[in-house]
Amino acid sequence: MALFKCKMCGGDLNIEKVLTVCECEYCGTKQTLPKLDDEKRINLYERANHFRRNNEFDKAMGIYEMILGEDNSDSEAYWSIVLCRYGIEYVDDPATHKKVPTVNRAQLTSIFNDNDYQKAIANADGYQRDVYESEAKVIDEIQKGILEISDKEEPFDVFICYKETDTQGRRTHDSVYAQDIYNSLTREGYRVFFSRITLEDKIGTAYEPYIFAALNSAKVMLVVGTSAENMNAVWVKNEWSRYLAIVKQDNSKTLIPCYKDMSPYDMPEEFAFLQAQDMGKIGFMQDLIHGVQKIVSKKSSVKETVVINNSNASVEPILKRAFMFLEDKDWNSANEYCEKVLDQDPENAMAYLGKLMVELKVSKKENLADCKHEFNNNINYEKVIRFADKKLADELAGYIDFIIERNEQERINKIYTEALRLMNTAHSEKQFKDAANTFKTIIDYKDAQSLEQQCLDKAKIAQKDAIYFFAKQKMEENDIESLEVAIQKCEIISGWKDSDNLIIECKSKIETIKEKIYNESKEIMRTAKYSVELDKAVELLTRIIDYRDCRVLLAECNKKIPKMKRQKRTLAEILLGL
Repeated sequence: MALFKCKMCGGDLNIEKVLTVCECEYCGTKQTLPKLDDEKRINLYERANHFRRNNEFDKAMGIYEMILGEDNSDSEAYWSIVLCRYGIEYVDDPATHKKVPTVNRAQLTSIFNDNDYQKAIANADGYQRDVYESEAKVIDEIQKGILEISDKEEPFDVFICYKETDTQGRRTHDSVYAQDIYNSLTREGYRVFFSRITLEDKIGTAYEPYIFAALNSAKVMLVVGTSAENMNAVWVKNEWSRYLAIVKQDNSKTLIPCYKDMSPYDMPEEFAFLQAQDMGKIGFMQDLIHGVQKIVSKKSSVKETVVINNSNASVEPILKRAFMFLEDKDWNSANEYCEKVLDQDPENAMAYLGKLMVELKVSKKENLADCKHEFNNNINYEKVIRFADKKLADELAGYIDFIIERNEQERINKIYTEALRLMNTAHSEKQFKDAANTFKTIIDYKDAQSLEQQCLDKAKIAQKDAIYFFAKQKMEENDIESLEVAIQKCEIISGWKDSDNLIIECKSKIETIKEKIYNESKEIMRTAKYSVELDKAVELLTRIIDYRDCRVLLAECNKKIPKMKRQKRTLAEILLGL
């Protein structure tokens, strides 16, 4: 018998290892079972199922994928990933008192077309397959209902993601800040999804259709938080992780973290390379509204109708044909028809716009914002501006502003990335200072100011380390001069590591060396017969002139040396006389 938890209610299941389907005695749910062939697999399933029952679907999915990494034929792991992808939560049916599935992460793809579902079916035995297919039908019907409702919802510009209540059921500061943002953006004319207000008339109904519609339509998500705990709360994370998955498929969408009363380093690691906004910063709201305005207006994918503000109505059909060719990316034909318009109306701004789009290989006007470089020096652009009305001129100027700002952001981000590289590979004081100087050039970008200070702090550490290791090297030379240099260096960094102990050690070594030289000098003086020997003693005593009575000994040597030299000369004269 193996002990396993029910994946619906969490109750204990006592089951035979050979079974692949069983019924929970607590909730009465018939459910499939994984391959329970070893303790490690059981523990992995228990942990993954725990996360899934607590709606931490991404964490659970990661563990199921680990199981598949060891055995890619485990049908239950594939099925469990499907449950996570669709955010399946089992709740009590008030009518039958049985566990029934609800969908918290609706997808555009039918569950029957899901790759992991198909793998679950392919690897399942007959009993498991019946349960999977039956459950999938229920989930598919729920999802169809969600999509039907969401299709009727008007698109949103902005989705505000935040934690509404704390563990005591009280409203959070996050909610208050989020409502301030909601009020400011709605005053600017944006349609904003803010659950506290947007869903207030949906009480008693499932929220998922409306959340799903808002996530998929909103061009911007604002994640508002005052703590790492709130930003990583289960349902908050479920929303922003779903939106990040959408962003990967649609780069016109943007997620902006908005934080206050917390370090930006404490935000989820998924936000590391996103440009966050500090809600405590002066001018935050104006900056945020300005940023949202650029993203929503410049990246709108709404197809626009070509409007011809020109009295020459005869060119309208030709101009429409030109823009149809543009949509089909038939650049030559589009250019030809724009020229036909200009032959009849040389001041037609839309024809020059068409020629500009041909030149830049842009099929839709709003996609001009995606151009790599600004085009304000282009001759066709200049003619558009010359003949256009204010609305069109402002719109094109807005695209150029967007491109300039985007390119500037890319430039700054490259500098930031390079500064991070310099910082992470630095070892010396100079290298850390180079990184700090690089951060300084973009001091207001992300956490550049903080990282600059970190680099300067590390530069000081590297400087002290360099002095410390130089002092250690001089100590190894083990002579008085080198040891005195080591002392000087250690005094510069007094208090760093064991530099104070090294000073004591160096002084002790110097005393030992001086004592040795002193004794050697005295021995030479005692046994010296010739002046040259005393010269050696003088040399040694000069090195330790201030040690003990060295000055006295040196004076004594200097007296003896002339006498010895005279004696040596007299002896030589006697020998020569013989």
